[in-house]
Amino acid sequence: MVLIAVPKETASGERRVALTPDVVGRLHKEGWRVRLEAGAGAQAYFSDEAYRNAGAEVVSRDQLFQGAQVVFTVQPLEPADLERLEPGAIVAGLMYPHRDPARVQAMASRQLSALAMELVPRITRAQSMDVLSSQATVAGYVAALIAARESSRFFPMLTTAAGTIRPAKVMVMGVGVAGLQAIATARRLGANVWAYDVRKAAAEQALSLGAKVIELPISAEGEGGYARELTEEEKKIQHEALAKEVGSMDAVITTAQIPGRRAPILITQDMVEGMSPGAVIVDLAAESGGNCELTKPGETLEVNGVKIVGPLNLPSALSVHASEMYAKNLYNLSKLLIKDGQLAPDWSDEILAGALLTHQGEITHAPTKALVGGA
Repeated sequence: MVLIAVPKETASGERRVALTPDVVGRLHKEGWRVRLEAGAGAQAYFSDEAYRNAGAEVVSRDQLFQGAQVVFTVQPLEPADLERLEPGAIVAGLMYPHRDPARVQAMASRQLSALAMELVPRITRAQSMDVLSSQATVAGYVAALIAARESSRFFPMLTTAAGTIRPAKVMVMGVGVAGLQAIATARRLGANVWAYDVRKAAAEQALSLGAKVIELPISAEGEGGYARELTEEEKKIQHEALAKEVGSMDAVITTAQIPGRRAPILITQDMVEGMSPGAVIVDLAAESGGNCELTKPGETLEVNGVKIVGPLNLPSALSVHASEMYAKNLYNLSKLLIKDGQLAPDWSDEILAGALLTHQGEITHAPTKALVGGA
């Protein structure tokens, strides 16, 4: 039987777990052997007993990696854990190679096959394994709730004996998965919602959710559904057009990111200064530098009466559902790793090839290889 090991997450603030009892039960029935570290699911409210009932072994961290052929994780493994794995083991999880090239080199040196879930190709066949989309859904939902909580105004229109309260004006910048979920949630809360994205294709999706679309004479469609980086002239056009729009909003949620690079600046200091006191900015790109020039990752600050929130790891805030979605992504990936009960991944498969970060002592992801070489 192929052995999967699932460690307890050690990264600060991480509450998710890579596999849930439901998914462990499915894997067990399909012939996998699953071993979890004691307490691995505690922060997501899944007990060790629930895992045992699903067919998993629950052990200490010292025992966890012994003989493990596959490791499923949320955050990247620490160097000490990498040393415990046998050469040839498969590690699948979020890797963030651009943040820690030394860790990537360590995985290659250890002869590990590392699958970076954020590198899974965004193709139809891989949708059920798309961790970025599943976790962005959670982040967008939570971002809208944070905006409503931090706002000094009601989101919905209210008719009261003290008069009528007009609905809040909310703008979502970046209409990807997170942005769409933020739009839908803000709309459910009763706000009037505007949307902006440099990709023309995103406008129809925003309109379908009831948002008003802010259109500029810029199109920046990139590969894999992402936006390309704007030219300096395009950035100037964007800034001039958005400054007035941003200034009229009660809340702005920004979600724009470029994989492996610093997030683009969408809201400059002068735009913040043009907003009304009591307005709020929730910057979902805080972890990769922020879409707002003034964002401080992990902090909430106030500038001229405008709150700027830079939340980190928002999916952990909804650890139950975020873990359930993440675990199903890994479960679907597992079907590509096993054949006739044996570990037999086809590394030429476009999904595995696209996600493969290191293999047989080499860094196989070209941008990361260049990054490590430069380091």
